[in-house]
Amino acid sequence: MKALWKTESPEPDPATGSRSLGIVETREYTFAGPLKLESGESLGPVTLAYETYGTLNAGKSNAILVLHALSGDAHAAGFHPGEEIPGWWDAMIGPGKPFDTDRYFVICSNVIGGCKGSTGPSSVNPRTGRPYGADFPFITIADMVQAQRHLIDFFGIDRLLCVAGGSMGGMQALQWVASYPERVRSAIPIATALKHSPQQIAFNEVIRQSIMADPAWRDGDYYATGRPEKGLAVARMIGHITFMSEKSMEEKFSRRLKNGRLGFDFGADFEVEGYLRYRGANFVKRFDANSYLFITKAMDYFDLSGGRLIRGKEIDTRFLVLSFQSDWLYPSHQSQEIVRQLKRKRVDATYCELKSTWGHDAFLVELEGQTTLIQHFLERTYSGKRNGNGNGNGNHM
Repeated sequence: MKALWKTESPEPDPATGSRSLGIVETREYTFAGPLKLESGESLGPVTLAYETYGTLNAGKSNAILVLHALSGDAHAAGFHPGEEIPGWWDAMIGPGKPFDTDRYFVICSNVIGGCKGSTGPSSVNPRTGRPYGADFPFITIADMVQAQRHLIDFFGIDRLLCVAGGSMGGMQALQWVASYPERVRSAIPIATALKHSPQQIAFNEVIRQSIMADPAWRDGDYYATGRPEKGLAVARMIGHITFMSEKSMEEKFSRRLKNGRLGFDFGADFEVEGYLRYRGANFVKRFDANSYLFITKAMDYFDLSGGRLIRGKEIDTRFLVLSFQSDWLYPSHQSQEIVRQLKRKRVDATYCELKSTWGHDAFLVELEGQTTLIQHFLERTYSGKRNGNGNGNGNHM
């Protein structure tokens, strides 16, 4: 299979002066496996959908793996043909941006269990010739990372310059260090945690129950009969509430009415109601309900607390850990616990809590603070420089 090793940067936009990645392409990499999963089951063959941006240098030392969140995919930047909306982290990836494709080779792949080209519940089970559905094996964050390691091996990359991501992407970044510390020079976990709290698990359980309560779910066997759209839409509505903050919802919606008056019925009278319904209705067009179930469960299984992140051995991986003030879904104290575990192992770790009113969504939209921190961190890592005081205590705790 031909790999996409280089992305050409087009001329600057005359209106803004900035450069875009322009048109990009999603590729697929398939390996036979079987992939031995933490559950004891096996999965194979395994396909990973991926995109790359920039050029891999001769020494293969400039590769960055960007890791997506729960509902993300391999399309992190640039545009697909006919698309008006770019990839989910387009503001951060490209020429002159924090993940500078004039300097770095950026890779993003859809996780196993997903529904955007990688092997997941909607994929055909080779043993039956039908979609896996609920027969798809339970997966963990470590399983996702193990599959990604096969993709990195395919590129011939011995050591990644950086692994980076927010939310579930941050979990994957942490798992990369736990599983393959010798293959990671630096990590940027953003708005994430070493493990889910009972409250985080509770939200995911309500989300899963809303899907499974839809009669159309049919125990996961709905691909020939119609998807559980109502249940999945409600699940996404719940998720969006947790992604925002009280202040951002007040600023965006307040108690404004959609049509200027109350309807005195169960329609979407308030703007916030209309927004949630719109988000739910659009989500069912692009995401698979079974993938939502399996991926949220994988997040709940994740646990690198109690010293599991750094397993009793010295590593030279550098960390930049970021959180956001208004994020109540993944509050700052969870990021601070990551840093405390790293400091106990004398790992080079910098921490910063960024001011934002956006809630958990801040890692996708609050760009200014992230831009400066990530640019400087990557420049120092790539050049081989350590933190200025020599011991990594660049934190703001």
